[in-house]
Amino acid sequence: MTRLLTFIVLLFSWYILQAQETKSLSLDPDMQVITEHTVTIKGKKIPYSAIAGTQPVWDADGKEIAYLHYVYYKRSDVKSYDDRPILFSFNGGPGSGSVWMHIGYTGPRLLNIDDDGYPIQPYGFVENPYSILDVADLVYIDPVNTGYSRTIPLNGKEVDRSKFFGINADIKYLADWIGTFTTRNERWPSPKYLIGESYGGTRVAGLALALQNQDWLYLNGVIMVSPADYQVLRQSGPISEALKIPYYAATAWYHKRLSAKYQSMELEAFLPEVERFTINELLPALTKGGFIETAEREAVAQQLADYTGLAAKDYIENNLVVTTSYFWKNLLKDASGYNIGRLDSRYLGIDRKLSGISPDYNAELTSWLHSFTPAINHYYRTELNFKTDVRYNMFGDVHPWNNENDNTRDNLRQAMAQNPYLKVLFQGGYYDGATTYFNTKYMMWQMDPSGRLKDRLRFHGYQSGHMMYIRKEDLIKANDDIRAFIQSTKYIGTPANINQ
Repeated sequence: MTRLLTFIVLLFSWYILQAQETKSLSLDPDMQVITEHTVTIKGKKIPYSAIAGTQPVWDADGKEIAYLHYVYYKRSDVKSYDDRPILFSFNGGPGSGSVWMHIGYTGPRLLNIDDDGYPIQPYGFVENPYSILDVADLVYIDPVNTGYSRTIPLNGKEVDRSKFFGINADIKYLADWIGTFTTRNERWPSPKYLIGESYGGTRVAGLALALQNQDWLYLNGVIMVSPADYQVLRQSGPISEALKIPYYAATAWYHKRLSAKYQSMELEAFLPEVERFTINELLPALTKGGFIETAEREAVAQQLADYTGLAAKDYIENNLVVTTSYFWKNLLKDASGYNIGRLDSRYLGIDRKLSGISPDYNAELTSWLHSFTPAINHYYRTELNFKTDVRYNMFGDVHPWNNENDNTRDNLRQAMAQNPYLKVLFQGGYYDGATTYFNTKYMMWQMDPSGRLKDRLRFHGYQSGHMMYIRKEDLIKANDDIRAFIQSTKYIGTPANINQ
């Protein structure tokens, strides 16, 4: 009897421990933790509330199928929020949490790094004196399975992943979530903005129209940070190949691999020359394929070599098309032997061997994870008092991801056509080899073939990479560009008249 009792007690204890462990791996799907803070921006102290919480995602029957974690920064010395802008922020992946722009760019706290973006110990965060919280309230959102956001099992089974993990599914549930958030927080009168980085650019381009059509929520602005235009990135051919060359040129200029003629030029003077060559000479040459004349092929190859720091032979042997991975591996091979980063080619890596056609790893991403991961975990627990054993997913499992029916570029154009208030700001780093700045320009040019909306589109470039804000000089400039964009698009008292 004693052995049986002991067994029962042990079994009961095991069930309790299992229940506690299970509970620790999820959050209340509808909760908030509110803390009060200040930040000094442009010499002025700004008081604000930080609301770290979760809000459910419901299915058509009203059942909770997921919850999204968010942090809402709300300036607290404001008399009325009716004319106070609010900005919803997303990162990309797909599968990335909102950490990058949250503590690296626009938020009131900034991770501890040097002026070029490299990690500094002890890991942590400081005030962000360049944050845009002075002009707009900010909401950082983690889509399902990123950050602290998770699905909620139904009857013990995982919810249908197709409801979340695809271009259009992602847009649909996030539009409804934003609509609910706007209602709960009484922000319907406010000027509203979206900002998305990388895949987040695809996301917010689609959200602009979905918010109008699903929730009748109209935006004042969309900010595209190093946006991913998959209508080009997932296709090969002359256009996608040609669009890489200005990035190659910028990177070669940064690493001083050019002749004195080009190396002595300012980057912003050099790149327009490369862009003209790309459009007027390289693209027609690539279009001719194997029927290009030998003399033209050799002339184009030599000019490519002069602009990008590789040898003309590299281009001749590869039919005038050198892959990005080859470029990252070989640009510095004969100089320092380092490879260069994909998302930011200022970063250097050390491979096992010099020869090859691609680097062993992404030097820039490992550096960023090195600094961002400890900072965001420390920040949530110590500053925001958001304490949980749930792991913060810098990158979460969102696969398989459905890429079908990507009409987001045209959806953004359609949203602009329907909404005279809506303007779009594009930001790109010259040393970004994943979503290149010239691809971003091309995306902007192709969004509105008629040219009738071009006055509502603008581009700003920066001498850094994918996360251009990681470099202090560009952190300041890029935030000021957003600040000016918001202040110029509030339209308080101005009718939304297309003839205005």
